[in-house]
Amino acid sequence: DKLILPEPCPRSHPSWFGYLMTCREGVSRNRVTQFLEERGVQTRTLFAGNILKHPCADELHASSRYRIAGNLSNTDRVLNQAFWVGVYPGLSEAQISRIADTIIKALEREETEE
Repeated sequence: DKLILPEPCPRSHPSWFGYLMTCREGVSRNRVTQFLEERGVQTRTLFAGNILKHPCADELHASSRYRIAGNLSNTDRVLNQAFWVGVYPGLSEAQISRIADTIIKALEREETEE
């Protein structure tokens, strides 16, 4: 209930290289990722989301070569609240369990921060 998790498409068999998680409202991505990083679980933000808020879009703002469809609330959510951890196929069950346990602890800690 603290994270939005990815769901594979029906009849697909993805080989995840990273596992994306999006923090729900009230959960601090910064606190969660800091907790994970301090315990040796590397995280990355997703270079996506609302691309118009990235510095690479500065040239677009000066032109009319793009259009905006809707209010971009989902792209803003991804930009501000999503992160991923690496889960390449070479991880052992013990490593996967350690990552999962650390994520759970980070989220439990968030409950005490609210």
